[in-house]
Amino acid sequence: MPDPIRIMEADEDQWQEYDTLATRSYGHPVGDIIRLRPHADLRVAVRRGQVIAGGLGLLTSQFFGGSAVPSALLGAGCVAPEERGDRLAGRLLAERLRPLRDQGAVISTIWSTSSRYLRTLRWQAPTQVFAWSIPTEDLGRAFPSPGLNIEHGRSSDDLALHQRLAQQWNGPVQRPRWWPAWLDDKRQLTTYRFGPDQSTTGVLSISMKRHHRHGMDLTVHDFWAADAVTVDAMMAFLGSHHTRATAVHFRRSVLPPYPALLHKLHRYRPTAEAWHPWMLRIHDLPEAVRLRGWPDDLTLALPVEIENDNGGTWDQYLLEVKDGKGHLTATHRHGEVKFTRQQLAVWYAGGFRTAAAAHLAGVAATSGEALTKLIRATTDYEPWLPDHF
Repeated sequence: MPDPIRIMEADEDQWQEYDTLATRSYGHPVGDIIRLRPHADLRVAVRRGQVIAGGLGLLTSQFFGGSAVPSALLGAGCVAPEERGDRLAGRLLAERLRPLRDQGAVISTIWSTSSRYLRTLRWQAPTQVFAWSIPTEDLGRAFPSPGLNIEHGRSSDDLALHQRLAQQWNGPVQRPRWWPAWLDDKRQLTTYRFGPDQSTTGVLSISMKRHHRHGMDLTVHDFWAADAVTVDAMMAFLGSHHTRATAVHFRRSVLPPYPALLHKLHRYRPTAEAWHPWMLRIHDLPEAVRLRGWPDDLTLALPVEIENDNGGTWDQYLLEVKDGKGHLTATHRHGEVKFTRQQLAVWYAGGFRTAAAAHLAGVAATSGEALTKLIRATTDYEPWLPDHF
């Protein structure tokens, strides 16, 4: 009989031991484990006094429908290679979530290459994720500079601009005050601010490293613009690096899902690379609905059925939305729309842009009208998570 495994909050020595394990497991150092220590919760699995698995958890909020919803962000998780195959990861995820849910998290988000496994645990990907590479000279030709002021470095109003812009999408993190400094230290970022006069309407963060032959590799890590003029100014600024960088690389999910490149490039030759997606799970259904933002002009009262968190059975609810408020209450009425927990996560994030898309994804409904009403409730904002953790 194998020795029992205990999962616990990491102590001083176990933080360092887990950092060493993660380096061996990932094949490279994972700097976040030490950098995030003042802000994160670390749970480790221990057998015979040795750390064999673990993972970080951050308690913050994500924007959905314009409102901040308390969320558990899960990152830097791994299981020692010699311990894989016994479903330890699932047990560890549950224990990593427990303290964050006790502190108010009603949803959770994770970036992981193990999409299939996470779907079995009720997470789902709301949208596809791409990284982009674009010839630098193409940006210079397509985006003439509108003449905005450009300032080097961060300012005290960066977070306020970020929050205002992040509220316009489903998924961005409500960044705590320590977040920008952590990003800068983690990626060695250089930040520029754009705007007319003394105001800031855009923030651009990039990293640069010497190319193995000539010039440099330029990667965009943050791209926040308040309007089309600022988008043009930021793209033109990137294009001005053409003498040193042959291409501009936009890190996965850095660009929001708007068609600036499609509508502006003279020669459409960007390269898109698909990445593993971010995945979302709803833990407390009534609270997640109550805390989410809803369209002020929407009035909806629809019975729905949602798969039980344990799977195999369905719970009946009445979803009501009125005056920008949402409520989900238990009922005994048969649902007009049925969601699995994975489908619910996609709908919550606005991932089903049309009823046809939801239907093709397997969402069951008694009528097309009922499904259309429900899908329209969450499509006022598009899903986008530019934050990595």
